[in-house]
Amino acid sequence: MYIVVGLGNPGNKYSGTRHNVGFHTIDLLAERNGIKVGKLKFKSLYGEGFIAGEKVLLVKPQTYMNLSGQSVIDLVNFYKMDMKNLIVIYDDIDVKLGSLRIREKGSAGTHNGMKSIIYLLQRDDFPRIRIGVGRPETEDLGDYVLSPFIGEEIPVIKDVIQRAAMAAETIIQKELQEAMNKYNG
Repeated sequence: MYIVVGLGNPGNKYSGTRHNVGFHTIDLLAERNGIKVGKLKFKSLYGEGFIAGEKVLLVKPQTYMNLSGQSVIDLVNFYKMDMKNLIVIYDDIDVKLGSLRIREKGSAGTHNGMKSIIYLLQRDDFPRIRIGVGRPETEDLGDYVLSPFIGEEIPVIKDVIQRAAMAAETIIQKELQEAMNKYNG
């Protein structure tokens, strides 16, 4: 079984923001694979289904970003997850807009949602898909990640969310290394 967690903030207020690309990727995975994400448990909105014959939970934590680890730890403890079957998808300001960075483990960097997850799990050895949202030159980082995409950014982010969903499917269908080779960059 796989648990695929897309990070974001709950509520319509945050729907189109840079911080919610993880949620949008979960929505696309759900649509592509006929999975309804509508159950509420584990401080999350989630749905169960199959991707490439593998049982999958698609998860959108309903805590705010900084507390994402509360949802993830509840899921991991309940399902007794192997860390290689936990995939976390999230925005990253340190990755160029429109790029993906897939890793099998690593630090949280500047991302508070990932800091929460790593702190509560007490480990960082799980796959992650980082979606590049770019870094502002002058704007406050908090304001930037809570701002919507504009103009020419919109088709770029739609494309990278599509690639992030395909990368998650590749990890589940084949393996992490193949997803890294195909989608990193």
